[in-house]
Formats: sequence, C-alpha cells, structure tokens
Amino acid sequence: MIETILANGGAEPSDLPLLLSPAVDPWLEALARLAERRTAARFGRTVQLYAPVYLSNACLNRCLYCGFSARNDTPRVTLTGEQVERELEAVRGAGFQHVLLVTGEAPDEVGLDYLEAAVRAAKRRFPSVSIEIYPLPEEGYRRLVQAGAEGLVLYQETYDRELYAKVHRGGPKADYEGRLQAPERACRAGMRKVGLGVLLGLGDLEADVVALALHLVRLRKLYWRTFFTLSVPRLRQARGGMRPRVAVTDRQLARLIIAFRLVFDDVGLVVSTREPAALRDHLLPLGVTQMSAGSRTEPGGYSQDGQAECQFAVEDGRSPADVAARLATLGYEPVWKDWDRNLG
Repeated sequence: MIETILANGGAEPSDLPLLLSPAVDPWLEALARLAERRTAARFGRTVQLYAPVYLSNACLNRCLYCGFSARNDTPRVTLTGEQVERELEAVRGAGFQHVLLVTGEAPDEVGLDYLEAAVRAAKRRFPSVSIEIYPLPEEGYRRLVQAGAEGLVLYQETYDRELYAKVHRGGPKADYEGRLQAPERACRAGMRKVGLGVLLGLGDLEADVVALALHLVRLRKLYWRTFFTLSVPRLRQARGGMRPRVAVTDRQLARLIIAFRLVFDDVGLVVSTREPAALRDHLLPLGVTQMSAGSRTEPGGYSQDGQAECQFAVEDGRSPADVAARLATLGYEPVWKDWDRNLG
C-alpha cells in the first residue's frame, strides 16, 4: 500500500489510518520527501506569517481545556475601541500583514457590532483579516465579510460526540451541531478562507483526524471556490485546564502533517506557537504553509503586557523577526502579504 502511494505521488482520505500508524515508519523519510515535493509544487518554498490578536477573554463556555473557560476565576478583559487600535498598531509595527482576531464566546459583551468595528479597524491597517470567534448565523458572517473579514478559523475540537459533551460542560459551545455547521454558513456568506481543526490530546487521534478529513472533503465539494486550511494544535497548559487525555508525540504530529499533505495537495497547513521552535523548524518541510509568530494569547498582549490571563502557554517565544530570519536560513521565503482583495 505504501509503495502504491509513493508510486502515485499522493494518497486518498481512506489511506489516513495507515499513514497515521507506526507501520509507515520504515517509509517515513520517503513519504516526507514526497510531501515536501507536493508542497513546493503548489505553494513554492513560502510560509505565510500571521499574528493572532485577542480582543476579549470573556466567555460563557465551560470548556475543561481552555484558560478562558467560565469555570476559571480569571480576570475578564475586553479591549475598548482605543485599545483595539493600539493592539493593531503594535502588530502592524512588527511587520505583519495577516491578522487573526480572536475572542471568547460572550455575545452580550462582544457582540456583532463590536466585532464589526474591530474588523473595520483591522482592515484599515491589514490587507488580510481573519476571525476566530464564536459561531454566527449566516447573516452575521455576511456582515463581517462586508466589514472586511476574508477568513474564518473555527475548530470542532473533537468529532467524538460523547467526548465533546464531556469536555464542553456548559455554555453555547456545548451545541455540537451548531458548531459543526458554522463553517458551512461562513462559506455561504462569502468567506474566502476557512480553517478547520481538532485539538490533539482530547480524544482518539485517528478517529478525530479521519472525521476532520471527511468534513473537509464535504466542504470542498460544496464550496470549491473557498480556500481551506487545516490545523491540529496540541493541548497545552492553561489556567484551570485539563491535562491531555491522550498523549500525542512529536513523531505522531509529523506523521499527521505528512498524511494531510499527501491527501490534500492544495490545502494550507498551519502550525502555531503552541509547538516549540525546534519542532516547528523540523515540521516545515513536511507540508507547513502558515505559521504564527511572536504570539500573545491574552487581550492587550502586544501593547499592555501582563494585564490579562493567557488562553494557553506559548511554546515558541521567538520574535516575528527571528522567525522570519530562521525561515530564510532554512531556505524558505517568509510571506508577510500574498493577497489583496483589490488584486484578487
């Protein structure tokens, strides 16, 4: 079977269980080289850099794994309009052109009007603005697209319904179906980019990854004009957060990235600062196309250091300039900007 994948130059979603298993390890180097060739053919030797900007840690959800959970006795901070402007200026000053606006789920405090204003403020400074927020109805996403948002990031966390209920103890996020259907609503609303993912360490890796792949296959058939990305962050330490239920090793993560690239040659693969610097460098050739850099995971983290609690611990603490320099040393071009709506 592995020989067939190597001969064909790619794999099918049905090959994922094999590609994720230790049985592929004797061929892992050859598979890695194939993944690198497929990535270069579609994306070149480029890596897009982006920065997450946390607007609020207010949240109604009682997720066991998250530092923003309503279960935690955490000071809640929602940036004012002026503070949002300062955060965005700080991020722009670091060189970024791609920004991801992040909030918890507290619609009464961080409602659609607030989000719309934040997107407009970001769009005045950045050619590419994405959002990682709570699920919205289609019309809500449409309003944010009109305000300037071009991308949505929304992870199901786990596709195991029973486990999902166990780790989401209350709040709107406990609605499995509502979250599952949100990316489709965003596609219909005109989002140019949609990012899917699972949180590794919650449940069975193979089951979640196969379900994620099938979710992507369905969306790509229905919304073929949308550019999709995949991300598989590992559960990290957070205030009041649970320990990983399932250990996920570096080798398993490498297999996973290779597998995704062999199955999906034109999908963006994202590795965040949840992973250590050395590991992120090693994962690059396997199919990575997007990376965050210099991330702060608390509201006001770029301009008001230490004023709020982090969502999770960052493992790669390098500055954006250091990450860009390292990419260049490894033979990659760090891309700060690669698309503009006026040119698209």
